Amino acid sequence: MYTEGTIIALSSPPGSGAISIIRLSGKDAIATTDKIFKSNSNKPLSKLQGQSLTYGVLSDGKEVIDEVVISIYRAPHSYTGEDIVEISCHGSPYIQQRIISTFLDKKVRLASPGEFTLRAYLNNKKDLSQAEAVSDLIASESKEAHRVAMDQMRGGYSTEIELLREKLIDFKSLIELELDFSEEDVEFANRGDLNKLLDELDTKLSKLIDSFSYGNVIKEGVTVTIAGKPNAGKSSLLNAILNDDKAIVSEIPGTTRDAIEDTCVINGIKFRFIDTAGIRETKDTIESIGVEKAKSKVGKSRVLIYLYDRSDISFEELKNEINTFQRDDLQIYLVENKIDLLNNSNTDTLEDNLNDYFNKKEVNLMRISTLDNKDVENLKSEVSKNINLSSENSVVVSNSRHLDALKKSISAIESVKKGLKDGLSGDLLSVDLNEAILNISIITGKIDIDQDILGSIFSKFCIGK
Repeated sequence: MYTEGTIIALSSPPGSGAISIIRLSGKDAIATTDKIFKSNSNKPLSKLQGQSLTYGVLSDGKEVIDEVVISIYRAPHSYTGEDIVEISCHGSPYIQQRIISTFLDKKVRLASPGEFTLRAYLNNKKDLSQAEAVSDLIASESKEAHRVAMDQMRGGYSTEIELLREKLIDFKSLIELELDFSEEDVEFANRGDLNKLLDELDTKLSKLIDSFSYGNVIKEGVTVTIAGKPNAGKSSLLNAILNDDKAIVSEIPGTTRDAIEDTCVINGIKFRFIDTAGIRETKDTIESIGVEKAKSKVGKSRVLIYLYDRSDISFEELKNEINTFQRDDLQIYLVENKIDLLNNSNTDTLEDNLNDYFNKKEVNLMRISTLDNKDVENLKSEVSKNINLSSENSVVVSNSRHLDALKKSISAIESVKKGLKDGLSGDLLSVDLNEAILNISIITGKIDIDQDILGSIFSKFCIGK
């Protein structure tokens, strides 16, 4: 189903531009293009070598549609492993539509989302994890996300997984060989060596699973929740960070009743900033839901910016609020806002108390005015500078499907270890080894993958890739 016919799609972003690229893949891609294309040299595309360019005109039989450059990639030396034609035309949406329509009249069909990359997988040009990395690479918004996706697409992750898989297959083969000679009571698989291998695999799988917290943050962004009492300036801060009027700003307390979020990249790291409802006791049902959601967001965040206005809060209130939220894996910034409204008569007692108390509790203290871009930039810089993003593993897992498969694999390996300890027979050990191999293989697609799973994976791709 997925490899039937020749497909076509716009591979460049839709809309107007200087140049658009339309891509075809399939056994009839070159022959069909020859029917509507005439090169300046009068040489048909079918006579050209692979990896070649030629200039000419496309027409629908009645009139010239556009002057184009045609790129030819012959199977199997192409992205999909099939013959590919790429048409570089002028970037008019009308021209794009005319060219695609002309090919559709020639029995070429529109590609489904991700179908070009799916064909690359089915034709063994990429394994499944590499194919998924293509989508991550296109979606990458930061330097680290780009690095992780590029490493996976180039096979660094696949190599690690394949080594684990091969070691498991080798030992499973030895155990099954024992079963063939069960009457002779021959032991081919040394149980001590198997235990040693399982410990090694356990360690490597655990490291890959642990790397997901890093990989997921790189992919989805470091979550930063902006919290505080109503009217502390949380929405103003979000707008200033994003340089956009994302949140409604009002002097009326309780304006924000739901979490508002957006992302931005700071110093090469993607951050997801969340503006939350003001935290206070309230009898308003809707607002109270927003307050509970705000507390929940803080509980799931990596960074908390607690914003306060000194005219509306006491030291005891601040201390109690921060102590409520504080945990080992949460980086906290206690930020005084509206310092532009302060004058020389303001006492520094509050600031002194905060310094004395929170410096011992690893809470970062800052003062800003959301009206001053320099203050906001300083806050952003501090947050990005102090965030600790690192992974001990050179290979990083960033895909939840892979994480699930790794967890199932390590569970099966634990069962094998227990079976060895309990002296289970080879045929029972083989069952759990099979389960571990199956789940590791699912990551790279080295086994038959259910068509529904493939459809789910590639439906998330953009059309034309």
